[in-house]
Amino acid sequence: MEQKANVHIIATGGTIAGRADSTAATVSYKAGELTVGQLIASVPGLDKLANLSGEQLCNIDSKDMQETIWLQLAERVEAAAERKDVDGIVITHGTDTLEETAYFLQLTVKTDKPIVLTGAMRPATAISADGPMNIWQSVQVAADPSATGRGVLVVMNGQINGTETVTKVNVNALEAFQSPGRGPMGVIVDGKIFWQSQGIAGVLTANKLKFTIKNLTQLPKVRIIYGYVGGDDGLFVKAALQDGARGLVYAACGNGSVPEKLTDLLKETAASGVPVVIATRCGGGIVVLSEIMTVTNGFIASGLLNPQKAKILLQLALTQTNNIKEIQRLF
Repeated sequence: MEQKANVHIIATGGTIAGRADSTAATVSYKAGELTVGQLIASVPGLDKLANLSGEQLCNIDSKDMQETIWLQLAERVEAAAERKDVDGIVITHGTDTLEETAYFLQLTVKTDKPIVLTGAMRPATAISADGPMNIWQSVQVAADPSATGRGVLVVMNGQINGTETVTKVNVNALEAFQSPGRGPMGVIVDGKIFWQSQGIAGVLTANKLKFTIKNLTQLPKVRIIYGYVGGDDGLFVKAALQDGARGLVYAACGNGSVPEKLTDLLKETAASGVPVVIATRCGGGIVVLSEIMTVTNGFIASGLLNPQKAKILLQLALTQTNNIKEIQRLF
C-alpha cells in the first residue's frame, strides 16, 4: 500500500470559513467563523488523501489582512516546511487578498515543498459551497510529488495557477481566479492532476528570487497611485511622499502611460531616491517601458506584475537596497 503524504493546513479565515443565516446566502455572511479543525472535518474522506495536521494562525476576513500577519505566516510556513513529517502545506485564506499573500510567500519562503493557497467564493453554509472541493483539491496537489519545485500555487475551482499571474477577476463567480494571457499551470479533473505547458517557465523560475525577512517587524511603506481621467494632478503622490512612502507604484492606463502633468513629479520622485514602478490598471499584458521612461525618467517597469504585486516586490526590494538600478534589475 502506497504511503500517504503528510499535509499541514494553516487556516487564516476568509469566506471558506464563513457562516450565513441562510443556506441561499452567498454575499451576506460573516467570514472567518470556522476553525481549521472544522474545515478539515467538513470534507468527507479528506484523511484518505493525506495524513493531516493543522493550525489556526488567525481567523479574519482577508480584506483585513495585514503585512505583520504576512511576516508571521511566512515564518510559520517555513517552520512547517522544515519539518521532516510535512510533505506539503495548504493555506486557507479569504479571496480578496489571496493573490497578494500568495505572491508574498513566493518571494519569502525558501522550500521546494508544495505550498498551496485556497479559498472559496461561497460561505461554508451555502447549499453549493465550493470550499470543501477546493480544500480537497488543494490537499491533493500539496500531497503530490509532481507539485514539488513549482513555487507557491493557488488552487481554486479545479485550476492550479502560479502566483505571478493569478488574479481575482470576478467578485461572484466560482471561476474568479485566473491567469490572464497565460492560463492555469494545471487542472484537476476527476481526482487527477494535469500539468500544462504554460507552467514550465514557472517551474524553472519559481524559487530564483527570494528575500530574507528574518528579524523584520514591518515592511517599508509603499503606496499605489491609481491613474484615471482627471485624477493625475499629483495630489496623491505628494500626500504619499509627505506620509513617508519609500516607494510608489503607479497603476497607469494602458502600457504604463503616465500623463504629461504627472511625469515631471514622478521623475523628481525617482531622482530623489524614491523608486517609482509603473504598472497598469489593465487586467493583463506585460508593461514594457520606453528608454525615455526608464533611462531618462528613472522609472521601473512592472512587467507581468499587477499593481498590488508590484508593490510587494518593491517593498521586499527596499529591505535590501535603495539603489534604483538594482531594483530595476530585480523587476
